Amino acid sequence: MLPKPLRFAVLFLLGGLLAGCSSTGSNTMTSGAPLTSASSLVTPAAFAPAVEESDVVQRAKPYFVEFRARSALSYGHTFAVFGRLDQNGHVPVDANGVLIPSMTEITGLHPASTSNIPYTIGHVLPVPSETGPSDGDSENAYMTAYYRIELTEAEYRGLVAHIRKLQNSSPVWHAVLYNCSAYVNDIAEYLGLKTVNPLLFPENYINSLKRANT
Repeated sequence: MLPKPLRFAVLFLLGGLLAGCSSTGSNTMTSGAPLTSASSLVTPAAFAPAVEESDVVQRAKPYFVEFRARSALSYGHTFAVFGRLDQNGHVPVDANGVLIPSMTEITGLHPASTSNIPYTIGHVLPVPSETGPSDGDSENAYMTAYYRIELTEAEYRGLVAHIRKLQNSSPVWHAVLYNCSAYVNDIAEYLGLKTVNPLLFPENYINSLKRANT
């Protein structure tokens, strides 16, 4: 049997390899790190189903949730974007490919700190988390995979209520036991989707989720 210190080191390394989201550098875009600048802040969109715009009223499913993976210098990050489709039936972004905050909201699980220390601890012990946007989530340039589901007004109302319930439950983040992909699994399961292994790297996780449900 391996000595106890060596067993601990092996466990830590395995956790790092299997985790869905982590961080490696304080001066670069991290995977799952909270937003660090006002310019990248995406204000959560208020849910407003009673809209008068003809394009939304005429669409049978004018709302959406999109499960996304994005790149980073480490493993990447899994999260969800939800809100109202634009007049062309697309997820609304501006000319730079950045989500329009008045029409979208981001939810994803990540440690509640801009420091790398909670990420390191989170490979061994659960750490406090946040469930909002993180650096890079709002920019299409960093997206590596996505799976979109269009929703009716009633379906969207139920989804938003479920996400609020998840957010209010104060989940903790752990790289293996409950990571960003496991959080997305909870949202997908509510929608009746087949869930997949949350220990897959984010891009593989999203692509596997899409294959499992199409």
